[in-house]
Amino acid sequence: MPKTKFQNVVFTAIMAIIMVYGMIVYNVALATGGVENITFLLALHELPIMAPIAFVLEFFLVEKLAVRLAFTFMRPTDRPQFITYATSTMIVCIMCPVMSLIATLLFKEPSFGTWVQTFGCNLPMALLWQLLYCGPLCRLIFRVLFRKQLAADAEAAAAARA
Repeated sequence: MPKTKFQNVVFTAIMAIIMVYGMIVYNVALATGGVENITFLLALHELPIMAPIAFVLEFFLVEKLAVRLAFTFMRPTDRPQFITYATSTMIVCIMCPVMSLIATLLFKEPSFGTWVQTFGCNLPMALLWQLLYCGPLCRLIFRVLFRKQLAADAEAAAAARA
């Protein structure tokens, strides 16, 4: 989706904020025994810490690695949405254990067992959150923000083919 470095920064920031917020809400709900109205407010306290960490990891390390991993079983000629799903899945498979470790170190009693439990609880939720809700929402927000640029790029590509 993003075509320029600026667009990639914006898309990654949107994705990091929404993905991290959803996962923090989930973890706060696990820690407090359920979701209440206050859960959404409590999750905002960790967001300024965890979102920048997720952004830096994703932007500088994980995205390139995830794309390489996705193309170990996908081909460039495959349907674009399947390539997107494969890349998103690989991102979750990399980010979830790393972010679970960071959250364990920062907000829990750090131990190997605590990290394994945190990662085990987070992985199914992260995968579903990313593929079914967060990913589509972030791509929609991105398309709305860059509607004119994306339309101009599509026109230029069509003109180049003609």
